[in-house]
Amino acid sequence: MSTIVELAIVLGIMVLVHEFGHFALCKLCGVRVEAFAVGFGKRLVGFRSGGTEYRLNLLPLGGYVKMAGEMPGEAKTDDPGELQNHPRWQRVLIAVAGPVFNFLLAIALMTAVYMLHNEVQEYLSGPAVADYVPANTPVARTGLEAGDRITHYDTIDNPTWDQVAVRSLLNLNQTIPIAFTHDGRTTDTTLFVESKTGAENFSLDHFGLIPRMQTVPIEVEALEPNMPAEKAGLKAGDKIVSIDGLHLHSVPALLAYLQDRAGKPASLLVLRNGATIPLEITPQLADIGDGTKDYRLGFRYLQPPVKVEKLPFGQAMAASWNFNWKAAKLIGEVIRRMFTRQVSVKSLSGPIGIGQQVHEAVQMPGWMPIMSLMAYISVNLGIFNLLPIPILDGGMILFLLIEEVIRRDIDQTIKERVYQVAFVCLIVFAAFVIFNDISKLGLFTKLRP
Repeated sequence: MSTIVELAIVLGIMVLVHEFGHFALCKLCGVRVEAFAVGFGKRLVGFRSGGTEYRLNLLPLGGYVKMAGEMPGEAKTDDPGELQNHPRWQRVLIAVAGPVFNFLLAIALMTAVYMLHNEVQEYLSGPAVADYVPANTPVARTGLEAGDRITHYDTIDNPTWDQVAVRSLLNLNQTIPIAFTHDGRTTDTTLFVESKTGAENFSLDHFGLIPRMQTVPIEVEALEPNMPAEKAGLKAGDKIVSIDGLHLHSVPALLAYLQDRAGKPASLLVLRNGATIPLEITPQLADIGDGTKDYRLGFRYLQPPVKVEKLPFGQAMAASWNFNWKAAKLIGEVIRRMFTRQVSVKSLSGPIGIGQQVHEAVQMPGWMPIMSLMAYISVNLGIFNLLPIPILDGGMILFLLIEEVIRRDIDQTIKERVYQVAFVCLIVFAAFVIFNDISKLGLFTKLRP
């Protein structure tokens, strides 16, 4: 229920801002707005002002704007307030205003984040240096080793870990170029971005890329009772300098090493009160919290350092623009790669998938996760509505541009037929995306004997 409420609030804001864009330009251009509604379905309350009915409906999922004369098939009159009686350039502005307001919302959200409290893990924006490379992984087969720095990944030179993650998701089950430096020498090779479980379960760790999240050793924060760490004499505040002589700087790297060793005893060197102490420890196969088991030591650790910035308005605006421009380019590339079959349509998320992402973002500490997700969804909604598909804003703009070129209106009957076909296609697409969401939940797999 909480996920449904969170999704309704987020999507409601996105759609309302979109529709307000249309509404504002209608008023500016003199197009009569018959209704501006919050929500859908049965009318609960409302009032009329300036020829417009403002109403609150039963289902609080966004809203809509009803413009005079906008529906295909409506008889055209000489009423100057009807949409069809306005110049095509004004109608284009009205159509594009919804997506533009979505873009403005995304910029406003991220500007607020950068001004108030922008908290990110430092390693994400730093150089892509590997902390450990698990054996028998696609990355291990390239020759990349712990401590090596990736200097080229797909199309990016000197990528950050954030860029490596994005380019990996864009190239699942494809071969990409990669270059890395080892002992001062550069190796150019290729890498197959293997993912047998799809984008939703892909992780750099299992793929073989484990980032160096910090330059200092792992610090123990607390111990789990009756686990190997406690039995071996590890204490809160200890810093794990090395394991079997290997210097690791993150728990994901440590866990990957333990799995490679398949539970064999290991030698720890820990730093305690300025003195180095050797400890012998045997990992234990234990539940990791999701029903599966891995070899573990049993301690809680201090999280890698984060960077908190509070930027002045001008810098925050610039940072917001860069964030949303990167998001827009990423969305555009995903759409292009779908047409070239480089990205599977199964990677698309519908309301269920978006709801899960929203719920996860809400559960994360701080405002950054949910605000950045809302900005990304808003950019996504703006771009989607600009696609040249009838019924969408982009389809309306396309018709208007065609009419401007041929210097006459397209026959209304043809428009109606095109809109009908487009509506059916969108319904089929929506059904596919929802089914895709459900299939990712594993419900069908769980029903098998």
